[in-house]
Amino acid sequence: MKLSQFKFKLPEDLIASEPCPVRDESRLMVVHRKTGEIEHRQFKEIIEYFNDGDVFVFNDTQVFPAKLYGNKEKTGAKIEVFLLRELNEENKLWDVLVEPARKIRIGNKLYFGEDESMVAEVIDNTTSRGRTLRFLYDGSHEEFKNALYKLGQTPLPPYIKREPVEEDAERYQCIFAKREGAVVAPAAGLHFSRELLKRMEIKGIKDAFLTVHSGLGNYREIDVEDLTKHRMDSEEMEVTPELVDTVNEAKDLDKQVCAVGTSVLRGIESAVSMGGHMKTFTGWTNKFIFPPYDFTVATAMVTNFHMPYSTMLMMTCAFGGYDLVMNAYTQAIKEKYRFGAYGDAMLII
Repeated sequence: MKLSQFKFKLPEDLIASEPCPVRDESRLMVVHRKTGEIEHRQFKEIIEYFNDGDVFVFNDTQVFPAKLYGNKEKTGAKIEVFLLRELNEENKLWDVLVEPARKIRIGNKLYFGEDESMVAEVIDNTTSRGRTLRFLYDGSHEEFKNALYKLGQTPLPPYIKREPVEEDAERYQCIFAKREGAVVAPAAGLHFSRELLKRMEIKGIKDAFLTVHSGLGNYREIDVEDLTKHRMDSEEMEVTPELVDTVNEAKDLDKQVCAVGTSVLRGIESAVSMGGHMKTFTGWTNKFIFPPYDFTVATAMVTNFHMPYSTMLMMTCAFGGYDLVMNAYTQAIKEKYRFGAYGDAMLII
């Protein structure tokens, strides 16, 4: 498979810049792998395709307000800082990206907030844009994190061409998110409302959770035509014994296992054992999935409509079949489905 095979023309006006007013009322395209049939439904009707004992696997990662704006000492130059992850709790060290990178050197101090009460010092250059910051803050770690996050904004995807607003803090977050660490929301999970989860529970559909802290690598451009040469950024993940037991029991009973999102599919495939079962896993994954690929655990997948050339599109094509998925995307554009994290959804079954 070549990078150029994942090109398609996406009209700018089909990229959703706002969430659907009601989480579970976005549109849902249902793609049947065996017959090639495509149906157009509403998301909350997804429950009609599953039965008692089937399992939905969700990603319970929590997005934190990772985008900060600060000023450089002396010059006052405006600097955008994107928090990636905390490296050391005791010393308040963070791995960050900065823009414009050329203006920042080791030893520079950055000031955040209207009163400039939050101060950070650049102590390391890791890449052309990456830096390590040490935040200078007297107080407990909890107080520091609260103060830091009050200054931060929701890290909306780069294709959403607007500044974050207050509503994004809630809507760019799954209702079951609980384990902080992501800067990219698992978008397929954004469609699930409390009402829908309750209806699924009443029908006997089980839920299970893994954690994949999705990073900016999801948006990094692939610069090689030969996909076997692309290297994914590593993401921290955990597969618990509870998840393994729930999924493996469903497999033994020949029930459906639905992966909610590409991050979940990656997580599952990073913890596959023999015979279509899963094993526990804690660590990092840089698994890159593109066609052809043989999935042994998940029997269904929920995903949003992705950007051209994206690794998420490649994984969707690997699961649904390249020709079928690309045909579905052609139909989605014709039918004016909304693309991106705030867009509509696809169920591949």
